[in-house]
Parts: sequence; C-alpha cells; structure tokens
Amino acid sequence: MKSDRVPIAQKIGYGLGSVHDMWGHWLYPSLAYQVFNIYLGVSPALVARALFLNRLFDAASDPFFGWASDNTRTRYGRRRPFILVGAVLAGIGLPLLFFVRPGWSEASYFWFMVVSSGLFIPVMSCFYMPYTSLGTELTPDYDERTSVYSYKQAIQKLPEMGLFFAAQFTTLPVWIGAGGSILAGMGRLLSWTHPAVVGASAAKGDPDILLGAQVYCTILGLVMILCGIALFAFTRERYYGKLAVHQTKIGIAETLYRSLKCRPFGALLVAVLGQCIGTSMVGTLGYYDTVYYVCHGDVAAGAIWNTSMGVAGMIFGLLALPVYGAVARRLGKIRAMRAVFVSAIAVFAATWWLYDPALPWLQPFASGLIAFTNAGFWMLQGSILADVMDFDELETGKRREGSFAACMSWIMKFGMALGVLASGEILARTGFDAKLGAAQSGHALFMIRVLLAVIPIAGYGVSLLAVSRLALTPASMAEIRRQLEERRGTV
Repeated sequence: MKSDRVPIAQKIGYGLGSVHDMWGHWLYPSLAYQVFNIYLGVSPALVARALFLNRLFDAASDPFFGWASDNTRTRYGRRRPFILVGAVLAGIGLPLLFFVRPGWSEASYFWFMVVSSGLFIPVMSCFYMPYTSLGTELTPDYDERTSVYSYKQAIQKLPEMGLFFAAQFTTLPVWIGAGGSILAGMGRLLSWTHPAVVGASAAKGDPDILLGAQVYCTILGLVMILCGIALFAFTRERYYGKLAVHQTKIGIAETLYRSLKCRPFGALLVAVLGQCIGTSMVGTLGYYDTVYYVCHGDVAAGAIWNTSMGVAGMIFGLLALPVYGAVARRLGKIRAMRAVFVSAIAVFAATWWLYDPALPWLQPFASGLIAFTNAGFWMLQGSILADVMDFDELETGKRREGSFAACMSWIMKFGMALGVLASGEILARTGFDAKLGAAQSGHALFMIRVLLAVIPIAGYGVSLLAVSRLALTPASMAEIRRQLEERRGTV
C-alpha cells in the first residue's frame, strides 16, 4: 500500500548509517594487520588476540544499548538520540585507534590495541544497536522492507570502497621520507604521538604506513560525524508514536534469553553465524594471498590491486541488489537467501583459480563475486529480521527490535571474535612470516590459498541448512500482519 512506502529521502538517510558500520566495525581489523603486523612488526597472533578482545568488548556492550534503546522515551524517539550521540563520538574516536609511535615493544602495542578498542567499541554500540533496530521498524510491508535494505546496501558500497582504498592510501608515495606535502604535514600535526618521519622505513624508501593510517582515519572520522547528523535529521520512527511509546518497559533478561526462545530468530541466527564465522576466519587471507602469492610480496602493488578489487566489489555488489531483490519478490526471501548461499559456495571454490600470479586481473572478479553474494545476504538478512519482529509481536504483544538486534549482535560478534582470533592463528600456522617479505615458503602460500576457499564453504553449508528451517513465507507473513492489525490497528 502507498502508506507502507518509505520515502526515498528516508531510505537514503538510513543508508548513510552504513558509513559507521563499515568504518567503525571493519576498517580497524582490515588496517590492524597492515599497521601493527607488516609495518610495526607485531606478530599476527598478537594482533589476532587483540582483535579477539575487540569483538568481546563489542559483544558485551551491545546488549546494554539494545535494551536501553527499547526502553528510552524522548521527544525524538527511542532510537535517534542514541544514533546521533554515538555517530559523533565514533567519528571523533576512529583516528585515536592508531595514535601510537614507532619503537614501542610488542606488548605495548598489544595493550594499546586492547585499551583503545575497549573505549571505542561501546561508542559504536551506542550507535549501531539503535541503528539496526530502526531499520526493522521503518515499514510493515513484506517487500518494502527488502527495498529499504537494498538502498542501504547500495549506499554501503561507497564506504566499502573506503575499506579497500585504505591499504593503497597508507602506501602512497607521499608517506615516503620526511615528506613536505600538505597530507604529510597534516599527519604530523594531527598525530601528537608521531615524531618526524626519520626512522628506518624512511631510510629504506618505504612508506610510513602508520602516519598514512592516522591521516586516513581522521578524514573518515569527519565524514562519519556528518553522516550521523544527516541520518538523525532524515529518519523517523514509525512504530514509536503509535505503539512503542505506550508499551511497558522491557526487562534486561528479554534482551537475550527470551529472544533466543523465538524459533525463527534462532534459525536466522545460525544462518548468520555460519556466514560470519566462515568469512571472518579468512578475513585477512585474501589480502595476504594478493600481496604474497599474486604480487610476490610487493605490498604497494598488492594495495593497488586491493583498491581495484574494492571497485569491483562495489560494482558487483550494486548489481546483486536488483537480482536478489527480484528473486525475493518472485519466490520469497527464504528461497532468495538459499540462492545466495549456493552462489557463495561456488564463488569461494573458484578463488583457487581467480588468485593467479600469471593472471592478476582475475582478482577483481574474485572480490566482485564475493561482494555480489554478500550484498544479497545482508539485504535479505535485514529484511527477514524485520519479519521476525512481526512474528514475535504476535506472540508477545511487544515491539522488541532493540532486544533482538542486541541478541543477534552479541552472539554473532562473539562468534566473529572466535573467527578473528582463529584467523591470526591460522595465518601463523600456515608458516607465514612477515619478516621474510617476498621469500615466503611454498607451503605457507599453498595453505593460505586452500584455507581461503575451504573454511567459508563450510560456513555457508551450515547457513544453507539453517535457513531451510525458516518458514516465514510471503503468505504466512501476510496472515501475521492481518492478525496484528486486527489486534492493535495499523502503523
């Protein structure tokens, strides 16, 4: 119905929040290995352990902010005030994650990573839990929900490019030597912990990756602040004034325990875990495959290819949205999600041939096809989660978007923390040694290539089995909506 449609300006406004999701959650893990392992010489196992604790902080703070946003009552709604405060603080805090100086011990770098992320993660939870909850309550329509998340995924391709470009930015020629450029001067001005670039890297003619990371994160932090303000201004909370403002407060126990008792949510949660754990365990292997197998240890060349792979990911990800959206409208979201998982299994199997030193131009196809399936997955996951909210409201009489978002995030990020921890251990056990540079052993390169394919395939297999247990068909969702509107009216 026309009243179910979400205005385009509001869809775009909601999509701007993907900037914080991409840079606040994923930029740090992608740059941490490049800065702390490759540039500063911290072992990959220590970096992985710090990132593991990073995810544990995430999992601990999410339930609180999900519960808090469900129970907040203000003139601006229950989600948007948290979104505004969290967005601004996250933009300020992002560059502080890399404010270290060369010459510290491995232990000092490790504890800096632990403490800085421990302060930053709750800020991201303050933003992300209400943000995720807001998306599931923008419309009551089955297909319009998919449209909302298709806009989000389309806009998300731009900050995703920021992830891929990060490696190239930090290896630009401007970061070689003392540097007299505006960017280098900006870096030294902003980074109070960073001395003039006169270390060993300058003497060898290598780029100062740390300084580049500090400048890059400062720029992105400013963009995050602006996008957060726009998100607050453009979005509205459909369920707040007519329903949520009048319901009784939700206990903290409902954030986890009662959410897990919802059967469709449990099946969706397992499907998400299979995808997230499987891909997070090999999250760094693709980069190392590019740099050390395809580019023979040339970090700068690998960074350039990494950027081109990001462009391919953006293009293929955009193409995926109308494709999987059409499948969802024609066959339903559950069947569309099955198609996503089958496609992803085929893509990761193909990475064995798509990472080839003789044909380096095939790499963008690997990244692009992975992004194709990822875009379809996250679009459908958000839309299906909104359907789960209706199922739960029919059973409990409450709108608990924050509780479900926190529960999914808590368990998903704990699983991803295990995956991130395993990724560093996996990389270390392949025999990879950053000190060897281009002279990595054949066994290490072989294992990186094998595990890059095998582990995600196993994860997607679990997801495929789990999503087959979901019974939220278009017909069943239409019946649920009919019963809800008979009980409490339209929203």
